Amino acid sequence: MRLSTVILPIHRWGEGQKVWQRAEDLGFHAAYTYDHLSWRTFRDGPWFGAVPTLTAAAMATQSMRLGTLVTSPNFRHPVTLAKDLITLDDVSDGRITLGIGAGGTGFDATALGQDPWTSRERADRFGEFVPLLDRLLTEDSVSYEGDFYSAHEARNIPGCVQRPRLPFAVAATGPRGLKLTARHGQAWVTTGDPRLFESGTPEQSVHAIRGQAEKLADACAAIGRDTAGIDKILLTGFTPDRGRPLESLGAFVDFAGRHQELGFTDIVIHWPIPDSDFAADEKVFEQIAMEAPTQLR
Repeated sequence: MRLSTVILPIHRWGEGQKVWQRAEDLGFHAAYTYDHLSWRTFRDGPWFGAVPTLTAAAMATQSMRLGTLVTSPNFRHPVTLAKDLITLDDVSDGRITLGIGAGGTGFDATALGQDPWTSRERADRFGEFVPLLDRLLTEDSVSYEGDFYSAHEARNIPGCVQRPRLPFAVAATGPRGLKLTARHGQAWVTTGDPRLFESGTPEQSVHAIRGQAEKLADACAAIGRDTAGIDKILLTGFTPDRGRPLESLGAFVDFAGRHQELGFTDIVIHWPIPDSDFAADEKVFEQIAMEAPTQLR
């Protein structure tokens, strides 16, 4: 099992650079950031752009993978996003993973002046967004006319360093999203069942996540793909366990081990942020980063 972290883009780069470099020093497999314009309780505080942050992180690190967790159509267009991603993949020498999801009803949903999309509208757009982005990252020139997105002879030369393109980690739990994961994803991302966050139990959460994984396997089987070929990523902090897995090395190993048994290959934990939902003891966090992967082999 691989251990990764997500670093919220809240630091001016003089401080942020140290955080990303420390993540590499601690041995994290990957470090991600959220691709939002603002987010939840951090809305009225510092929040920087994901693409420039990852570009800077690529220059400040050597081998750790980098990526978004996740990008969505809420304020992105496939044509311009593809150009940014090809550039990021080049700057990082092929270390970028695109975490991608359908988006939600948060601040991004209306920041461009539009009414928030319904869940069905988000799914419709996502169903067009992902295949078009796949083409843009693998073909030199793309023309396309869809219900939501268009591309006219969009050039993307020289393409990604990673071939045929950089990997997609698709965040999905519904049937349409899981079908997209099966067809286009190199990895699958889940945060668990949000309905259980407030009043569910860890046992109920594991059961729900097992059900999600089984539905992904069914979606893969429907197109003749082996689900074993898809990495399975759990983004922590949104299950009923909340921050408890970061209270001690033992607690984390127990938590991660229960999900490893479900077939998860990657666990992502939030870099500690004092006085927030992601507050954690930094010494324990670093101990987990350095020692937990060995115990989970």
